[in-house]
Amino acid sequence: MVAGARRRALRDGDRQIDTAHLLHSVIETDPEARAAFDGGTPQVARVLGYLVQRSIGYGLRWQGAVEDSGAVAVVRDSPGAAGWSPAAVTAMEGALERAAARGDERAGGLDLLALLAADPDCRAVEVLRRAGVDTELLAGRLH
Repeated sequence: MVAGARRRALRDGDRQIDTAHLLHSVIETDPEARAAFDGGTPQVARVLGYLVQRSIGYGLRWQGAVEDSGAVAVVRDSPGAAGWSPAAVTAMEGALERAAARGDERAGGLDLLALLAADPDCRAVEVLRRAGVDTELLAGRLH
């Protein structure tokens, strides 16, 4: 998922991997994450439609701006945070914590989707809401 998000950020001309890049990668690569949407395939298709539009119009206002949903006070100084928005770092760390809590070393798509859906101010949630997803319901189902 990380490699896919990184490719999207580069292709879109973005300086940082943000939560919308992560959402796009999760939905494309993880069938369990796609199945988590209450509206099924039509809802997933709408979300992907918004994400694809990002590079051709929708989301252009995000270019050059750092995504900061307020979940993190400042960009972390760790080397792993370079090239990542603060909200994306928080989502990835939360997904790893969620996986560790159940005894897994690696986070899966559902772990990441749960964290993305739970941050009401991140770009991923903006995309989900525009596509008609009830993000509170989605986050509640995944937690």
